[in-house]
Amino acid sequence: MSGHSKWATIKRKKEALDSKRGQIFTKIIKELMVAARMGGSNPEGNARLKMVVMKAKAANMPKDNIDRAIKKGAGEMEGQEFVELNYEAYAPGGVAVLIETLTDNKNRTAADVRMILNKANGSLATAGAVTRLFERKGSIVFDGEKFTEDQIMELALDAGAEDVVSSGGSIEVLTAPEDFAKVLETFQTKGLQTEMAEVSLIPMSRVAIDKEAAEKVMGMIDRLEENDDVQHVYHNLDTSILDDAEE
Repeated sequence: MSGHSKWATIKRKKEALDSKRGQIFTKIIKELMVAARMGGSNPEGNARLKMVVMKAKAANMPKDNIDRAIKKGAGEMEGQEFVELNYEAYAPGGVAVLIETLTDNKNRTAADVRMILNKANGSLATAGAVTRLFERKGSIVFDGEKFTEDQIMELALDAGAEDVVSSGGSIEVLTAPEDFAKVLETFQTKGLQTEMAEVSLIPMSRVAIDKEAAEKVMGMIDRLEENDDVQHVYHNLDTSILDDAEE
């Protein structure tokens, strides 16, 4: 994966965070509720919940919102119940797409996902066909104007991070999934504000297609991400052709 393409992905995530912060909070609230329902309301005894709480703090979600979501999930307050549904798909040009959802209505979500795929000439894939093309990594991103790479590097490597990369005005710390919580906690304890932090799926290689097709695929991905039931969309499109056009 080219550095250019990787940093374009980070840039898009940051822009989504800035422009749709309310929607981001809604998605994290769902994750908090599901984690609390599955493993209880104490983050120290619920590894999944602890991870989502750290993600919520990294997104600067107010503590009251976090606590309320946990109580709803644990049944201490009235709230909806959500189930996880994941879809594997192909976009035009053979671009692989993974769609993770949390929903209170399976039929609605399935219909919405299929409609968005069909309109973009995409299609659902067989189970496992797309998943194998990705690997899970922890990603913690900082504003390069607030911190220096040396500042981040020293803490990151001491905490057990795999790599630190600086580009495009951002500094990204990469970790193994099992080390993500420890590394993020190190930064949070030191009071270093993050732009975003999550364990996500990273493509092991990227698919390059022409600019017109790439724009259509990104339009499809945007529509999926705008859906209230969709939590995450991962893809292996090489977006460098779009960034070159913007420049």
